[in-house]
Amino acid sequence: MNETFLAIINPAAGGGRCGERVGAALDRLRAAGIKLDTVETSAAGDATRIAREAYGRGYRKFLAVGGDGTSYEIVNGLFPDSLVRAESGRMADEVVATLGFLPLGTGNSFLRDFASGDSDKSGLEQALQALESRRSRVCDVLRLTHKDGAIYCTNLLSVGFTADVAALRHRRFQRLGQFGYLLSIFLCLARLDRRPFPLRLEGQQEFDSRRCLFLTFNNSKFTGGTMMIAPDAVTDDGLIEYVRWGPIGRLGLIGNLATLYDGTHTRHPLAERHAVRRVEFQLEGPVDVMVDGEVLTLDCQTLEVLPAALRVVV
Repeated sequence: MNETFLAIINPAAGGGRCGERVGAALDRLRAAGIKLDTVETSAAGDATRIAREAYGRGYRKFLAVGGDGTSYEIVNGLFPDSLVRAESGRMADEVVATLGFLPLGTGNSFLRDFASGDSDKSGLEQALQALESRRSRVCDVLRLTHKDGAIYCTNLLSVGFTADVAALRHRRFQRLGQFGYLLSIFLCLARLDRRPFPLRLEGQQEFDSRRCLFLTFNNSKFTGGTMMIAPDAVTDDGLIEYVRWGPIGRLGLIGNLATLYDGTHTRHPLAERHAVRRVEFQLEGPVDVMVDGEVLTLDCQTLEVLPAALRVVV
């Protein structure tokens, strides 16, 4: 098995800052005795293709150099259909890949679960230290089966208000940076579309078709960098942390926005949480889904957790 890390680099991440800073970071890792091969992406989807082909050639160690989108694409290249899983859903050790991170993009939500509390060390410095010390741990992966296939993620999936904001920013205001994000929140608040997303959690007999503000299905605690959307999520417990917020009104949402950042929104009377292994959807058609910072339009069918399906260097 190839023990070399394949660094998949998105030079355009972080507005091009990734391409400017990556050289020094890779030099530091090589000086620490870490074997590295490198390849750059040039278009959306490249990281998935590169990771899939490299996995097929025997690589089992990967380094995501960029933002959340780069990590997401790589993860989706590491689960070919031919992988055989035991009855427990756990993957055989010889097929489990290891993923390290050099967060040089605009997003860093997943790594924040492992931050020491120092704002600098929650990013690049912490990632470098983890790689230098060869520190890794198992991590669950979420698999969403939809009408046209399946996708995999390590952070979260979300529908409703959170996905609406992400979709609007992605489609209309991406070039405006943080202002585009704030503008998207304002516009989504103005229309505040609270609607049902029928689903059934494992162990339930009936589908839940109640209207809601948003639903999130989480493997880790944070999204959007610092928003603690799932304060009870654990990345290696073999469970999906499901958080639902009911049809709160505009004033109620504005008054409680701050609670999304400290995790206390789950105490709101309209909120609820569950820890489950499987979710079944009964949607009328495709909906916008925010997946690890990416926005996709999918006809969702089932969501399940793959326990210990990945090793992460954190």
